[in-house]
Amino acid sequence: MFRTSPGRRAILGLALAAALTTSMAACGSESGDDNGAGSAPAASASADTSLADKVPADIKSAGKLIIGTDSTYAPSEFLDADGKTVIGFDVDLFNAVAQKLGLTTEWQSATFDSIIPGVKTKKYNVGVSSFTINADRLKEATMVSYFQAGTQWAAKAGATVNADDVCGKKIAVQTATVQVDDLTARSKKCTDGGKAKITIDQYQAQSDATNAVVTGKDLAMLADSPVCAYAVKQTNGQLALVGDIYDSAPYGYVLPLDQKDTMGVAIQGALKSLIDDGSYKTILAKWGVDAGGITDPAVNPAV
Repeated sequence: MFRTSPGRRAILGLALAAALTTSMAACGSESGDDNGAGSAPAASASADTSLADKVPADIKSAGKLIIGTDSTYAPSEFLDADGKTVIGFDVDLFNAVAQKLGLTTEWQSATFDSIIPGVKTKKYNVGVSSFTINADRLKEATMVSYFQAGTQWAAKAGATVNADDVCGKKIAVQTATVQVDDLTARSKKCTDGGKAKITIDQYQAQSDATNAVVTGKDLAMLADSPVCAYAVKQTNGQLALVGDIYDSAPYGYVLPLDQKDTMGVAIQGALKSLIDDGSYKTILAKWGVDAGGITDPAVNPAV
């Protein structure tokens, strides 16, 4: 992702629990343990033998994929009202990908900045957490594109915020995201021009960053475009979007570097199959994020 990290749902998350119980309870995977882990068969896709044959032998033998995810990034991946089941459009879509490969899934909550290291050490078979594909990440992992998103700002409804002039202001952001780099560059521009620096308040959980704006601790926040749009919707008018979406880039599934021609190709093929049969569009539309849909998933795309 341009983005993010997991954790317990903060004050905002608790306030939304009742609404999520009604609107999302039917959307999640099977419940797992109290740490947010869960195993689930994927959506309604049928296994494709030609794709399943590309799955590495050790994974095929296990029959499932262990997935590292930051479960605080609604609507991409977040905890359901039970506080342990990971749900979201990323979850539904990758469950469908896994089923195309004849595999089940086990979702394990982790801090965002620990997921790529976890994939590298084989703690996780794959990282699925709205990772924006960029040159630095491609040096560490194989990535398969599946969605397109940009950065968006949000602030308290009615607040006057110019995202291009927030010198001296307190801005909320999730740690280890590309939005931290965005704010750092903006802050340098402020100080180079003789203005006060931006106070960059970094939070491990996106829900905490959102809550900081809702409570007035921070003036505004920036995050991936679908995340900001969802936060505005779920806070019942307490937040409003600021400005246009910018710096659009692909999200990618994270795999070990040595799986480019095996698991990478298999996942790419599964995504293409889901796009062709309409399942991909249906999943995105259910979560209201179909504007970010793509038609050409790729392994290690040029960025």
